[in-house]
Amino acid sequence: MPDSIVTATSKDGTISVAAGITTNLVREAQRRHSLSPTASAALGRLMTGAALLGTSLKGRERLSVQVAGDGPLGSLVADVSLKDATLIGARGYAARPEVDLPLNDSGKFDVGGAVGRGRLQVTVSYEVGQPYVGIVELESGELGDDLAAYLVKSQQIPSVVALGVLADRSGIRAAGGVIVQALPGADERTLERLEAAAALMLPVTEQIDGGATAADLAAAATAGLDISPRGDYGVRFACRCSREKVEIALLGLGREELERIAGEEPETEAICEFCKHRYALTPDEVLGLVRRLGAE
Repeated sequence: MPDSIVTATSKDGTISVAAGITTNLVREAQRRHSLSPTASAALGRLMTGAALLGTSLKGRERLSVQVAGDGPLGSLVADVSLKDATLIGARGYAARPEVDLPLNDSGKFDVGGAVGRGRLQVTVSYEVGQPYVGIVELESGELGDDLAAYLVKSQQIPSVVALGVLADRSGIRAAGGVIVQALPGADERTLERLEAAAALMLPVTEQIDGGATAADLAAAATAGLDISPRGDYGVRFACRCSREKVEIALLGLGREELERIAGEEPETEAICEFCKHRYALTPDEVLGLVRRLGAE
């Protein structure tokens, strides 16, 4: 089943929901970064949450979610943008993708233990103007709770966030999530219905593994509320790296350093931390960059 995200709002406009299946996205991240099961769960949750938040983007805007924790996993980064009006591209990486921990007392991936304490930062870059940056302390390191805390503390939006990754020895079986937001004007009765729906809802990965669609997840998260579909998006792993960007970074080293590299290194290598694509330049190509500097 292709990955997808649906968005919907209540008829009175006081509730919004984004729900999605990201199984293939997380599988691709696991493959590219050789993620351990715990790291797959952590990065998969973060990328899923970022993709769900990314449904609010317009045009060439970008959204990045960074987690800096003191746990063994180190930092995590997820980055999303619109590839077109109905396709969300997402990428991400973990500083220590090999880190794996035993299951926690609930028999789940110990993402909180792997992430530890620290900060979560959300950055939205616009086509024009300064980026928006929101930073909150991690609540639990489980990432769903932490994104909910960000929405409440940084944007004053009470939210329910459920993110999950289900894996076994064969790999990633299911991944996805739901974000439900209570917008201005939501009354106490509506909030109580949301809380009741959240309490009764099965884990998102259990629903996906059982055949649920993104629309099914949205319906389960808003049971008892009258919601209307708003948007439908595809989701895929997509990186913005390029050889041109690598060359620009190398030009920043300056003439002397580039000449040294060309004379000492048989090959100059750069590997994208997001997608692991390898770029290689010969000494002649590095000297070509030197000539470009001389022509500027």
